[in-house]
Amino acid sequence: MHRLGPIRHLIIDMDGVLYLGNTPMPGLQEFFAFLRQHQIAFQLVTNNATLTPGMYVQKMAGMGVQIDENNVLTSAIGVVEYLTAHFPPGSRIYAIGEEGLHDALQSRGFVLSRRDPAAVVVSLDRDLTYAKLREATLLIRAGVPFIASNADRTLPVPEGQVPGAGTIVAAIETATDCAPIIIGKPQPFLMELAMKRMAATWQTTAAVGDRPETDILSAQRAGILSILTLSGATDRQRLAQFEIKPDLIFDDIQALRAAWARVLE
Repeated sequence: MHRLGPIRHLIIDMDGVLYLGNTPMPGLQEFFAFLRQHQIAFQLVTNNATLTPGMYVQKMAGMGVQIDENNVLTSAIGVVEYLTAHFPPGSRIYAIGEEGLHDALQSRGFVLSRRDPAAVVVSLDRDLTYAKLREATLLIRAGVPFIASNADRTLPVPEGQVPGAGTIVAAIETATDCAPIIIGKPQPFLMELAMKRMAATWQTTAAVGDRPETDILSAQRAGILSILTLSGATDRQRLAQFEIKPDLIFDDIQALRAAWARVLE
């Protein structure tokens, strides 16, 4: 637990760590009070590209936690950062996704269009149709770059696990025989972007998440301390099936806060 001592920057996954669906985890408000008391900067980093930062601010406020939009980093924002580095302003993008992705693209000057797009971007779309899959397949097979917000196969909801963005990405990959450029976790891109936002170093940064195959692997690839909570998609039985092992394991954020407080006393 002594490894928590130097940590002053925390990258936090949301669904499965801070809440499950619309239900806050026990000790949520106390956890953020602890971070602020000890001046630990944080970024809420999620592979979910369906919501805008403003929507996450409202969601957290409904659970009694006040954050700013600049505390939120979604895979949609990561996609836009990648596109901005590789394509000129005003480029047309064919996007399969929801408001979070569309808003991020348009806010940076990209144009949503099926006509001669510079890239095909795919994320979770709960209004997915065969026509959208068909269009993306034809474009990618014609040579248009294929970019995915993330490859999470499932999404946790109170009832269990439901199809995630990775399910859609896999369908298009199967239809095109083309692997996408993946922006979200387990790639380190979002971790590195979050650290840049906080002016953090790897020595002072930790990441907490509930999935070994995304959150923990992404942290390890970024060279930072990895913390797993057993409150979301992973329990100890499932964890035993992974070769990927976190540096620290806690039942939930309440247990993490308690252990961290003991280290800082």
